[in-house]
Amino acid sequence: MKLNRLVITVAASMVAASPALAELVFPSMSYRTGPYAAGGIPFADGYEDYFTLINERDGGIGGVPIRVPECETAYNTERGVECYQALRDENPLVHQPLSTGITYQLIPRVTRDEVPLHTMGYGRTSAVNGEVFNWVFNYPANYWDGASVAINYLLDENDGDLSDKKIILIYHNSAYGREPIRTLTELSERHGYEFIDIAVDHPGQEQGSQWLQVRRERPDYVLMWGWGVMNQVAIQEAANIRFPMENFIGIWWSGAEHDVLPAGDGAHGYKSLAMHGTGMDYPVYDDIQEYVVDRGLEAGAGDQIGSVLYSRGMYAAMLAVEAARNAQEIHGTAQIDSRMMRDGMANLVITEERMVELGLPDFGPAFEVSCQNHGGTGEALIQQWDANAQEWNLITDWIQPDRDLIMELVMEDSLAYAAENDIEPGCLE
Repeated sequence: MKLNRLVITVAASMVAASPALAELVFPSMSYRTGPYAAGGIPFADGYEDYFTLINERDGGIGGVPIRVPECETAYNTERGVECYQALRDENPLVHQPLSTGITYQLIPRVTRDEVPLHTMGYGRTSAVNGEVFNWVFNYPANYWDGASVAINYLLDENDGDLSDKKIILIYHNSAYGREPIRTLTELSERHGYEFIDIAVDHPGQEQGSQWLQVRRERPDYVLMWGWGVMNQVAIQEAANIRFPMENFIGIWWSGAEHDVLPAGDGAHGYKSLAMHGTGMDYPVYDDIQEYVVDRGLEAGAGDQIGSVLYSRGMYAAMLAVEAARNAQEIHGTAQIDSRMMRDGMANLVITEERMVELGLPDFGPAFEVSCQNHGGTGEALIQQWDANAQEWNLITDWIQPDRDLIMELVMEDSLAYAAENDIEPGCLE
């Protein structure tokens, strides 16, 4: 069946009535418009297509059909909060806002409303501590993990010694872009590299002065926490100053096709972190072709299938479906609510065997969620752009972050948040 997708605009004067009982609602807080639409569209398409696959192939989750109301945020924090309010009457099981700024605003709201929030690879990193952030999850990895993985990769590339190296971070001047600075600073003190951070203001189309500074500083490596047009401009500017692309590494939100294609051959060799596999060589894509595409049920224009961010949206939906299945099993009912969904997420176990069963062998890491760890293992891959073949290639196995350091920072930040907000840390029963 085609998903009953209700598109909600924040300017609407009415909100749709509450859905019938026999359905499971997974809202899509999308941004198909605005300066970040190039990233928002493929993610939203992959997210919706996976739910359509589950409806068409499996008859829903546990026999209950899925519905995906969609609300356009344009990657704007205020509109994101308005979307959240508009979606409350839809009886959502989980929210995935795809924005760190929106996430920070929603954390107290979902805690009050008892609706889980999944911020996969973004959001507030210290939400790893489930004893403080009972309703927030950021598995399988977070920004501090990503920063540590990047440094561990560079350590491996330099025989374990970065003491004579200079590393620059080019970052989106927002809550998102500032997330890795503390971790990279701590790691610079531990490993002895010189660290410089350079901000780029929204939306990132003007970066001439930043890259002049990069040229003056002559760093050994540049890391990037960018999004939208900022990524395209940064990669082109790096090519313009002849910075060696193999020494330019973006976070997983700076490693999609639309980030590198505008620079043509200049982007060849650019690298980024990856929280999942790349390409369409996974059995699940055969099922998407058969049950979604061949039936004319694909989301959007259907032109994003197999891209990096389409796969990420699909991955986010898959993890939501697996948590819902888990919640149904825990509570012995197919008709779960948001509180039950939280239990499914808080006790989620993803094994290598289950990934094979889902048609995604070696696509993502095995991980187990607990009250003390809502963030998974934090592992990531490194991928590299081949401008000749116009494709991403994975060049490493899974790389572990420095989890001891990450958890020290998580505990410090999360307990400070608990004190500021009069929260008594503890696990929900």
